[in-house]
Amino acid sequence: MDKILINKNELKLLISESVRSVINEERNKLFEILLPMASKKELNDIIKRFGTPKSYRSKEFKDMTKWVMS
Repeated sequence: MDKILINKNELKLLISESVRSVINEERNKLFEILLPMASKKELNDIIKRFGTPKSYRSKEFKDMTKWVMS
């Protein structure tokens, strides 16, 4: 069996990045499962009622990107 030498910190970093990657993939799968699907008719109805994101005023929203991505 071949051996690879790697220092402890590099191994920890590699494991940490791998685990983080898998967790992100699984979280994305969960989001896809939990988000309901809408038909074209339903989407058109939503657009008629609420408009599109381009028509929203940015002052009315709080940026949650960092919270969701952490």
